Amino acid sequence: MSDLRDRLAACRICADRFAATATGHRPRPVVWFRPGSRILVASQAPGLRVHEAGTPFWDNSGKRLRQWMGVSEDEFYDRSRVGIVPMAFCFPGYNAAGSDLPPPKVCADTWRDSVLDYLGEARLTLLIGGYAHRWHLGTRKNVTETVAGWRDHAPGLFPLPHPSWRNTAWLKRNPWFEAELVPALQARVREELER
Repeated sequence: MSDLRDRLAACRICADRFAATATGHRPRPVVWFRPGSRILVASQAPGLRVHEAGTPFWDNSGKRLRQWMGVSEDEFYDRSRVGIVPMAFCFPGYNAAGSDLPPPKVCADTWRDSVLDYLGEARLTLLIGGYAHRWHLGTRKNVTETVAGWRDHAPGLFPLPHPSWRNTAWLKRNPWFEAELVPALQARVREELER
């Protein structure tokens, strides 16, 4: 298993799929984890800026996520503390209308179990977006229902919406998220970081 991260970084199983997207890009898996991370961020898939930078959440979504977690950039990018394991490790691309394509299922089918075994059990897992909710919780509920039921999964799991700017309207419609869930999440994150 010592070469798992190298094998994942070299993965090209979606090369033809990505070449056929509107972006016509090549695979670039963003691998950001190591065994023993206290917090697991189970996210969706890298966006274009992350694809270009090679660093997860290196965009405005990352700023918002770090605010929700109550962590500094240094804390967030410390792989001994925070592992970031998306449902797909590469940017899926855009369709002809310029919308994000979903994470290719083949990525999770190929890598997810091996990566999670390699990491070991995290003390706290943040499930970001519907794809992560469905995979980890087996739920068929929509994102709002899943996130609203966060107390059913705490303190070990916190289902979250995606921190994208596209979800700003969702946040305005659901003020309980920032009033109730975010403070509980920040306290739980701080508890793990200070162990």
